[in-house]
Amino acid sequence: MPDSKPGAARQRIDALVALLERHNRLYYLDDAPEVSDAEYDRLLRELGGLEAAHPELVRADSPTKRVGGPTAEGFEPFSHRVPMLSLDNAMDEEELRSFDERVRRELGREDESIAYACEPKLDGAAVELVYEDGVLTVGATRGDGRVGEDVTANLKHCQSIPLALKDDDVAVPPHVSVRGEVALPMKGFERLNARRAKRDQELFVNPRNAAAGSLRQLHDIDLERLRALDFRAYQIGEGRPDAAASQSSTLDLLRRWGFVVSPESSVCVGIDAVIAYHEKLLSGREKMWIEIDGTVVKVDLHEHQAELGALSRAPRWAIAYKFPPQQEHTVVRAIEVQVGRTGALTPVAKLEPVFVGGVTVSNASLHNQDEIDRKDVRVGDTVVIQRAGDVIPQIVAVVAGKRKKGARKWRIPKKCPVCRTEAVRLPDEVVIRCPNRDCPAQIKNDLRHMASRGALDIEGLGEKLVEQLVDSGAVVRPSDIFRLDAEALTDLERMGRKSAENLVVSLENAKTTTLARFLISLGIRDVGEGVASLLATRFGDLAPLMESSAPELEAIEGVGPTIAESIATFFADERNRKEVAALVELGVNWPKAKPVVKAEGPLTGKTFVLTGGLTTMTRAEAKERITGLGGKVSSTVSKKTAYVVAGQDPGSKLAKARELKLEILDEAAFDALLENPPDP
Repeated sequence: MPDSKPGAARQRIDALVALLERHNRLYYLDDAPEVSDAEYDRLLRELGGLEAAHPELVRADSPTKRVGGPTAEGFEPFSHRVPMLSLDNAMDEEELRSFDERVRRELGREDESIAYACEPKLDGAAVELVYEDGVLTVGATRGDGRVGEDVTANLKHCQSIPLALKDDDVAVPPHVSVRGEVALPMKGFERLNARRAKRDQELFVNPRNAAAGSLRQLHDIDLERLRALDFRAYQIGEGRPDAAASQSSTLDLLRRWGFVVSPESSVCVGIDAVIAYHEKLLSGREKMWIEIDGTVVKVDLHEHQAELGALSRAPRWAIAYKFPPQQEHTVVRAIEVQVGRTGALTPVAKLEPVFVGGVTVSNASLHNQDEIDRKDVRVGDTVVIQRAGDVIPQIVAVVAGKRKKGARKWRIPKKCPVCRTEAVRLPDEVVIRCPNRDCPAQIKNDLRHMASRGALDIEGLGEKLVEQLVDSGAVVRPSDIFRLDAEALTDLERMGRKSAENLVVSLENAKTTTLARFLISLGIRDVGEGVASLLATRFGDLAPLMESSAPELEAIEGVGPTIAESIATFFADERNRKEVAALVELGVNWPKAKPVVKAEGPLTGKTFVLTGGLTTMTRAEAKERITGLGGKVSSTVSKKTAYVVAGQDPGSKLAKARELKLEILDEAAFDALLENPPDP
């Protein structure tokens, strides 16, 4: 845990929020995660620990308040009427037993054994299916838990999803929503990759990403991939009949309606029985039809679930007991250095290929020199590789007893391997960087970032083309991409006239963007989607943002000192200002807007806490109306809280509010306050 002093904690929280949001986009939208599930969980737990120690520093955009990821562009949004919450994790038996103790204590059953419904935790994508009069009308991804993507057309190709529900012995309610996991079975994954290999197509990294990515296909739909998917139902979101009084009886009902549920599901009475179930599942995971990464443990009785309630992100009556990461031994063949977008020199271990965690692994990031020194990784070493559903595995340790005599310690080279510029390491960084801003490797990464979906979204500007453009000298700075015409592109290897013309059209289309997307495209360190949107709203146009100082930026709610310094430093650099000017001169544009300054109003100085679901507006709309009147929204109940707004199924915040004797508003009273706020 980093320094717990408020200043250091604020900096670390800002850094973790930016890092986790980046990984959320890579995972949920790009289907290209860069860190393991275990590493993401570690970062999220670190953030949660800091927020618990410093509740005054909790940010409104904290990933601890988010369930999943943002929705993808191109699909109609779908609002979940009952939020699709995520699950907290138990990483070991001690944490699982702590969960059981809390459940029994809060239910007032300390001396009793609780019945838990246990199910395998499938490694796929969560979806919600909505049936009207027994007929499937909508299928949607989880998205951020409140708003997902309408992917009905794609989901209808999944053969295990009933298009109409059976109601032979149990009547189907007029409106019912069913939730479950869409996954790609191992046999289907292997079959699809074998066919893709024959067609010289890029192979899917793992079943989970192949499944999630298939749901968000907009063009050139891969029907073979969609039909290979399997759906396992595990919950009724809305319309659950009274007869389904428990999770286990809900699963029985779902079976009778025509759904497939995990056959391994079982009710375990007492935490010892849960642990035994988990161990049995773990021992048989290699024989499972799909990759699984743990056990989902739910309090069985819905009555008890309602009593326990939920936090904003996760229910208090369920937990995911994760499997230990899978490990294998392999040999380090070589260590190579890759140059990143910011010039960071990252050592990568080239491994003897080994099958671990469901995929064949041949590379592992070593991160930086300090990490190499700490683990003492050398070429020729036998190492332990760990992968728990990860895309990029990690070297856990060196098997010292198998080290060959004469193996030398490895050091990052003193010069950039691409441009041969002397590398530098700043006093406050662990990263060694190439300082040459004209380094071809950095230009390539800058161009890839600018063309990415979250930035200018330049369709057709792929990996190989970026390589050709920079290597040929056609692009020296990212802005040069907008100077290209069809004639220049046609001269490139394997670039036909039609492809060149299509890219020119894409480049022209990409010039019309938004200020937020333009800011993302510049690659300012720590400025992701959330911060970019915040800056665009606050300033309305680029010029006033470019002239703002770090203290002025830090004064904006949601922009911490690290991000503020990063933005100010970026725009203080004359080279960056010239690049921005070049992009604008070449036609990149966005609609200008009036700057939005935080409103002063009748609710200025009043802090609100929202708990439970609202029926007349979304959480985002409620927050917007409060802040529009000058108020502030917090996620933490304290003595400084003016109002606690209690919607449907409020969580533990309501109890805390009663304990502190705070003013509690139901939805009607909240609406009335917004319509007729008190005089300031």
